[in-house]
Amino acid sequence: MKKHWVVLFVIVGLLFLAACSKSTIPEGAESADANSGSSGSEGAEQEIIYASTSDAVGLSPTLTNDSVSSNVITQVYETLVERNPETMELEPKLAESVEATDELTWVFKLKDGIKFHDGTPLNAEAVKYSFEKLIDPATAAPRASLLEPVDTITAVDDLTVEIKTKYPYGPMLAALSHVNASIISPTADENQDLMKDPVGTGPFKFVSWTTGDQVVLEKNEDYWGGAPELDKVTFKVVPEISTAISMLQTGEVNFLDALPTEQISRIESIENIEVTKKEATSMNYLTFNFSKERNQNPDFRKAIASAIDRDAFVEKLEGLGVRSDSILGPQVFGYDPALDKAGTAYDPEAAKKLVEENGFGDEPIKLLTANRENFILMAEIVQSQLTEAGFNVEIEMLEWATFLETARAGEFDMTFLSWANVTSDGSEMFYPNFHSDNIGTSNRAQYNNAEFDKVVEESRTTIEPEEREKLLNEANKMMLDDNAAIVMYHGMTTSATPNSVEGLKLDPNGIWYLNKVTNKQ
Repeated sequence: MKKHWVVLFVIVGLLFLAACSKSTIPEGAESADANSGSSGSEGAEQEIIYASTSDAVGLSPTLTNDSVSSNVITQVYETLVERNPETMELEPKLAESVEATDELTWVFKLKDGIKFHDGTPLNAEAVKYSFEKLIDPATAAPRASLLEPVDTITAVDDLTVEIKTKYPYGPMLAALSHVNASIISPTADENQDLMKDPVGTGPFKFVSWTTGDQVVLEKNEDYWGGAPELDKVTFKVVPEISTAISMLQTGEVNFLDALPTEQISRIESIENIEVTKKEATSMNYLTFNFSKERNQNPDFRKAIASAIDRDAFVEKLEGLGVRSDSILGPQVFGYDPALDKAGTAYDPEAAKKLVEENGFGDEPIKLLTANRENFILMAEIVQSQLTEAGFNVEIEMLEWATFLETARAGEFDMTFLSWANVTSDGSEMFYPNFHSDNIGTSNRAQYNNAEFDKVVEESRTTIEPEEREKLLNEANKMMLDDNAAIVMYHGMTTSATPNSVEGLKLDPNGIWYLNKVTNKQ
């Protein structure tokens, strides 16, 4: 297997960038120990209870595109390749080997003997089925753009898949490492609703989902990579983060992530709780609904950008955010530190002048946000700053799933969005979020700029890494000059667990896996 993988990178070498060069939380059981989510006696059932302020949208990798759902999906499903969280290099997962026989052809050999949770085999037909469903327009998959360049998918034999692309596709393996490119069971998909009853090849199997309350998984005793030590994983919905932290302290919960700034000192003060922080690929930004005439006015967008003091905002994050104007962050391929300060500078007087001269304060602005702590903090601070500049801003706060659907439908004037940058590739930030191909799906801003589209397309089809970096830098600067997105901060991946929990590793892209985790007392 190792030989094949080395051969892949020698062959593909200059065809694409295979690694990064530099788009939520469950519950626990009570125990005698205040910081334990499982029994301490030897041989007792091990459980992780994770708390999230929001419920999952769904449990199908094909039909979802949000971090809350992905946290569950990544424990149940798997991809052909994955990114090593330490090296950020792409490595085989369900694939045994990969070979790029020419610029348009990829051949994947699958590991033998892997089965889905329903007992059916992982084979070439399952891969073909999964990818063809993802890109089928009738599916309306939110991340169909991952495999937009694919022309044909062929099951050569039981364990060999050939994928031909319409043009050279630099981020191919990065795209296939994305959770939305997970392989699903064709049999299960034809017989049940995978949004509610998922079936994958992963280390944990689905047990139940009580909407608005919890999702429960159990260990896959027959997991091809070795059965996990955790017997049970519970994803508990706890709408109030303050309540979730109290439950962490009492042992009712033993895993939180995406820790909110205003609670970080409280969490760090809890005895026997370990807090982990590391720079991430995620990015949070303010953007406009470009289908609305007012938002198409460059002076309006400039006035908004000039009125927001992002330095002051990042200071309030208590070390949980990185300040940069750049759309692409330091952990993402295509990042250029020269663009850290290339956005519209904070200038409240200039903002006030533009508002007064153009009457921008006459009509109210509907500012859409999710009911998640950091989103709420952004909304409240930005509302205050825009009000000082003369704007009339009304916040509309929605539950996570409703927020995503409302944003996708374009029912807002401005909104805060986040992107985990799971592939760690700049093309896969710009294309799904801002290319006109994806208006109505992942391009919630409905941004439509033909010149920008052309540059982004070239960044995807160019096979030379240095040229790709140049194009991504150009696309980045175009967005900053256009004030198409106002970056609030680049994120940190964070978690809080009792000392009894070991083996948890956080990826810079915000993903975590529980198959190597233990929870012993």
